[in-house]
Amino acid sequence: MKIVPIVEGHGDVEAVPVLLRRWCSAEGSAAEIARPHRLARGKLAQEAEVRRRMQLIAKETVPGDAVLAIFDADEDCPATLAPLVLSWMQSERPDRSSGVVMATAEFEAWFVASAHCLVARGKLLAGTQPHAQPESVRDAKGWLTSRMRSRYSETVDQPSFAALFDFDEARACSSFRKLERELRRLLGGSVPE
Repeated sequence: MKIVPIVEGHGDVEAVPVLLRRWCSAEGSAAEIARPHRLARGKLAQEAEVRRRMQLIAKETVPGDAVLAIFDADEDCPATLAPLVLSWMQSERPDRSSGVVMATAEFEAWFVASAHCLVARGKLLAGTQPHAQPESVRDAKGWLTSRMRSRYSETVDQPSFAALFDFDEARACSSFRKLERELRRLLGGSVPE
């Protein structure tokens, strides 16, 4: 089975496959993770753009493959926007399994939750503690920058952090737990909970 991610940012294009391959490997799944399709955040909330992207992805997949959109909630409510985007994806290509995960409020909240691990790996300054409520941080990139020796760069740091952060720590984020549920569902329950 192939999973094709749809992502919003340039850093996500490199980071999301790293994350998904790590997760699948840890869970014993041999799913193939394709290179993501990038769709700007504003276009991810437009029905015509999502439908067009699903048609493009259908050309590189077969029935039974999956499409997983992962993007930041920012100020939007995931409980409202995610089901809407999912309905567009499913109605456009019902022959492809689809899922949507909106990171609350940013993908980087998962790194904020995993601060202990990132300190141990030399990515964050010694003494950095995870935020008590990582998904409440409204500028997770700024939070990370203030705890690094240099400014956080999505294209440089996001893929390396995705390769290192601790999944157990990231489970403090409900959106990361949602990612795991969606992956299990897309993989057809072949991965134990």
